[in-house]
Amino acid sequence: MSVLAKAPKWWDQQHHPVSYLLGPFGLIYGLAVKLRFALTKSYRSTLPVICIGNFTVGGGGKTPLAVELADLLSAVGHKPVVLTRGYGGQKKGPHLVDLSRDSAIEVGDEPLILAQHAPVVVCADRAKGARFIEQMDADVILMDDGFQNPGLHKDLSLIVLDAGSGIGNGRIFPAGPLRAGLDFQLEKTGVLAIVDKGTDLIKIEQAFGGEVFHLEIEPLHDEAWLAKTRVCVVSGIARPGKFYASLENLGAVIAQKHEFPDHHMFGQKDAQAILKAAARDGLPIVMTQKDWVRLPKTDERGHLRKAARVLQVRMKIDEPQKLVSRLQKTISSNTKSAD
Repeated sequence: MSVLAKAPKWWDQQHHPVSYLLGPFGLIYGLAVKLRFALTKSYRSTLPVICIGNFTVGGGGKTPLAVELADLLSAVGHKPVVLTRGYGGQKKGPHLVDLSRDSAIEVGDEPLILAQHAPVVVCADRAKGARFIEQMDADVILMDDGFQNPGLHKDLSLIVLDAGSGIGNGRIFPAGPLRAGLDFQLEKTGVLAIVDKGTDLIKIEQAFGGEVFHLEIEPLHDEAWLAKTRVCVVSGIARPGKFYASLENLGAVIAQKHEFPDHHMFGQKDAQAILKAAARDGLPIVMTQKDWVRLPKTDERGHLRKAARVLQVRMKIDEPQKLVSRLQKTISSNTKSAD
């Protein structure tokens, strides 16, 4: 799943012939996930583990929510450390991210964003990463992704669901976007966090029957300059449509789009082409923070890094204190059981 550059459009269609053709492979994949959980002895950390995951392949707002939760928990006196796989990075870990030294090539793009808010440990083996964090000054592990990985026991799984895309055609990868059967995943979900408005998710909420929070992605800073401004947009994320919609909601006019696969490592030729096209039409360049952190400070990519304006966003939670209380309950329960 991690090698998938872009979700196929037919994943959103209920009766596409390709999804029917791949249906048996999806059933096999879903069965394999169940067997993996049944046969794997999960490591139970001495620290509470709160997983921020999703049901489907691709981005759904996990990292922005992890950032928000790290900030909220820190504000009330907790010491969160984020555990992430570091997709796209070379380091297998465990490795404590150092913003003064590490690059996206080494640790991936998302850890560089997360590390601006809390200590971040990159580790492909999540159980090993948890053991590493246990030696740090931490009282809770926030695991960014890994919901379908049974290697590390989760004390609470908080699942992010994008209302705009929902669960697509409801089929399991590769026939659809689900990472495993929906019923199987719902059984392991502690809290459901729904981003934005769109697809009718009432049936999923009813099947879940637990606590549901609603989230909204909003600009971190005042972006009034975008109103009626023609822009050159660069995106290398799983769902660029959400980025485009955010810009248009701020009044921007998208004159150019330079679209790349998710986690794309920009080359010099990429940077040259973007800079040349933007200069030709006299357009400001706008990128996501996730794309921007992948640009090194040298050569043509460094020029692009300096020229681009970054649209930074945050995840606004409808009832933040209620959610924090839910997390603190998990932290407290785990601490008591450890004692």
